[in-house]
Amino acid sequence: MYVIRLADGTLRVPQSLSSDDGRLIGNAYVELSPGDPEYDRWLPESLTEEEVAERRRRWLAENDELEKEFLAFKAEQDG
Repeated sequence: MYVIRLADGTLRVPQSLSSDDGRLIGNAYVELSPGDPEYDRWLPESLTEEEVAERRRRWLAENDELEKEFLAFKAEQDG
């Protein structure tokens, strides 16, 4: 999950919620506006929605070699 910077400057920061025993309950985004105490901490690693979409597109288009390696590894584990 990425820190997403919206056009109005709001940041959507991923946050996970877990139970007391450490099990994952869910993932969500928390919105931070400019002036929020945590805003400056997350701003440098934020991406625009367009940058996130481009990364996703590139991952789908360019991951063939990695997928082949994973499938070969998985086949070894299953066999």
